[in-house]
Order: sequence, then C-alpha cells, then structure tokens
Amino acid sequence: MARASAGARLHFGFCNLCLSHERLYGALGVGLAAPRVVIDAEPATDVRVTVEDAAVEDPAASTGSAPGVRDDVREYATVAVDQLGVDGARIAVRESLPRHAGLGSGTQLAAATLAAVAAAHGEPTRVRERAPALGRGGRSGVGVATFESGGFVLDAGHPTARFTTDRPADGEWTVPPVAARHAVPDDWRFLLVEPDADAGRSGAAEDDAMRTAVERADPGLADRIGGIVTRRVLPAIATGNAEAFGAAVAEIGRLNGAWYADEQGGVYRPPVGGIVASLSAASAVFGAGQSSWGPTVYGVTDAARADAALVAGERALDAAGVDGEVSVVRASNEGARIGATDPQSADPERGNTKPRGDGA
Repeated sequence: MARASAGARLHFGFCNLCLSHERLYGALGVGLAAPRVVIDAEPATDVRVTVEDAAVEDPAASTGSAPGVRDDVREYATVAVDQLGVDGARIAVRESLPRHAGLGSGTQLAAATLAAVAAAHGEPTRVRERAPALGRGGRSGVGVATFESGGFVLDAGHPTARFTTDRPADGEWTVPPVAARHAVPDDWRFLLVEPDADAGRSGAAEDDAMRTAVERADPGLADRIGGIVTRRVLPAIATGNAEAFGAAVAEIGRLNGAWYADEQGGVYRPPVGGIVASLSAASAVFGAGQSSWGPTVYGVTDAARADAALVAGERALDAAGVDGEVSVVRASNEGARIGATDPQSADPERGNTKPRGDGA
C-alpha cells in the first residue's frame, strides 16, 4: 500500500487578468505544512474509494444533493488509472482539506490521489504532466508547484492568446511553469482564520466569475501588481523579511479584489472584509488577506508572535460576529510525501488550533 500526503496552500492572487498583456494569470502562493490531505492506495481490479474519517465526507454528499470527497476521489482515481494504464486501485481517504475554502483542496486532492495510485503500482507520478487531465492547473500553477516542492511560488501564467476569456477543455493546456520559487524561512508562520461561511466559488460558478472578471479587467491593476511583485514580494522572500512580505502580499490581494468586486460583493467576500480589517490592525500580523475565493483568511506572522496572532484571529471572528477556527501553521518547503504507508509515522507539525462556537 502506498500513501500520498500533501499540505494545503495559500493563494495570494494573480499578476494579471487583462487580455491586453502577453501572459494571463500568473499566480503567487505558498505551501503549508497543515492542514493536509492523506490518501492511501493499493492495486485492485477496479476503482474503489472509502472515506475512513466521517468528518472528511461532506454531509450534502450523503443525501445525494451534491458531490463530496468520495465522488471527487473516485473521479480523480478513474482518470489516474487511465493515465497510468493500470487496472484499478483501492483507495482510502484518511484526511482531506475543507472543500472550496481557499486552501487548494481540489488540486491537492487530485494530485495526492494520482500520486498514491501511481506509487501503489510502482509508476512515476509525473503530476505536472498529468494534472491537466485531472482538470488542474487551468489557471493557477501554485497548487501543482507546491505539491511538487512546497515553498513560495510565483508561476509564469498562460499565454493570453491561448486562453482568452475561457480556459481550454480539461487536458488541453500545460501547467504554468514556475517563474520563481523560494524556501520560506523557518521562523515564519501563517495565521489561518476559517470563518463559518459558505464555500468559495468552484466549477461552473468559478468559470463564469473568472470570465466576467477577465472581460472587465483594468490593465492598470496588472501594472501595479507587477511592480509590487518585483520590487517588494520577491526581495522580501529572498531576504527573509516577513514584515515586508506580509504587507506586499496583502496589497496584492487587495488589488486582486478590485478585479473581483462585482463578482464577490466587494474587494473581499463577506464576512472576510471585516476579518481582514481586524487582523490588519493587529501588531502581531504583518499582512492579511483572502486566500483565493475564501472564506479562509490568512495572516503573515512569525514564531515569536504566533500566540498573539492566534488571539488576534479570535478577536477578528468576534468582531465579525461569526464562529470559526483559528490556527497558526508553518510553511512546507518539501512538497508532498509519497511512499509506502507507515502506521507509526506522523505528519508535520499542525500548529495550534482553536475551534470556536459550540466546540470552543
């Protein structure tokens, strides 16, 4: 039996959504040590999927009203089996990420499923090559890149002439190449505030929202973001300056929000705006923003301020009048772990987590 374990990722935003520039998208993000997706697989004559932890499965899926983790993994595994040219796999979902919460659940689940099935059959994963067939990497390349090697990633985007306002059909693109990658300093930490709110955009709804945003995108925003990336973000990660990095990625997120304001109800989707404002005023948080479509809010901090950042996250939820979960986690600089299962092994440090509401 083989296991693939991969951490979540944060998505700080895109460099460009305007069709007048040569490259479209170009995403920035960072791989996290936790939370994680963990998939076990062994060879079989067909595709079978079980969900070992009841908390992983979506309640809606059990009623048949919406697809859940089990359905997603079955679909990914079916494609993986076809790509690998093998008969099948028996798959167990040990852990999964919150779906459509801004943490990269789709790409990490797809890549981990592929990797576990490939390892079980002794085949190379080649996740970058096979991700398009799984429907991943059509816009952002951050999820694939952090699965491969973790760290901070800036991808090169897609040729604008190839994509226009619609992405091609699944499999008819290549994952954006990595333009810059840096290891995240060991003492940096990331505050995650996950409010109890509706899931972020996905599927057809995300496609429609992105199409509208691209059609209306102001090219001036892309020019401003490009300057921030080259003069602030890249120097900050290269020199290990967490304060400068946090402020820079927060500004990129705010500018990205201007592209999406009509689609998500503001620069940040409700209730994210209030949470970001609260965190931005906290001295323990160097910069805050919405990861992807949310609702997860991130804050950049360091080990010395981690406890204070947790308190700031709790206060931000209180100020917004919502329940949720607050944690501080490390970055991951190693990418996914793939190999034989070891019942005695432990995943990387998950950080401090404080649920709120009835479970607080």
